[in-house]
Amino acid sequence: MFAISLGEDGAEMRPLEPWRAEEFLAHMDRGREFVGQYIVLPDFVTDLESCRSFLHSYAEKVAADAGRIYGIWTGGKLVGGVLFRTMDVEQGTAEAGCWLEPSAVGQGLVTRAARVIIDWAVEERGIHRVEWQVSAANEASIAVARRLGMAKDGVLRESYLYRGTRHDMEVWSVLAPEWRAAKQASYNG
Repeated sequence: MFAISLGEDGAEMRPLEPWRAEEFLAHMDRGREFVGQYIVLPDFVTDLESCRSFLHSYAEKVAADAGRIYGIWTGGKLVGGVLFRTMDVEQGTAEAGCWLEPSAVGQGLVTRAARVIIDWAVEERGIHRVEWQVSAANEASIAVARRLGMAKDGVLRESYLYRGTRHDMEVWSVLAPEWRAAKQASYNG
């Protein structure tokens, strides 16, 4: 099994596979209320069976080259993750997402992990456009999109019905030429 270092603090990213369902459930239980503020994930992974099923669905996406999911670990503990919820290699598009439990907030973990998966998607899989869809109220996730060099494409007004309330969703994106130019600028700067 492989792990990708996310920096000198010992944080790392690994594939989040079905055999990690117990660890995933414990992680989700620690952060369920916090993670569930803006995304539906904690509502679907509530017990070992649903965690295993969710992770298995991503294993199937990996096999079909239609998505990916990675966990973020600090100090040997699963604290969050990043994913490509959708990935269409033929069309050159992917939608990235993330989550963190409260103990991991403010360390730049999602930004670092998202950079790794976006770079992989652009450089290895030929993805041209990576989207980031986020609740307009989720300031932390919007800040990640900005740090990733994404542009705000627009707002889908009241498009997301979540826990009985309609939410505005912002769509952010980065195109492959923009990603490469920003990466080159950081090497030269």
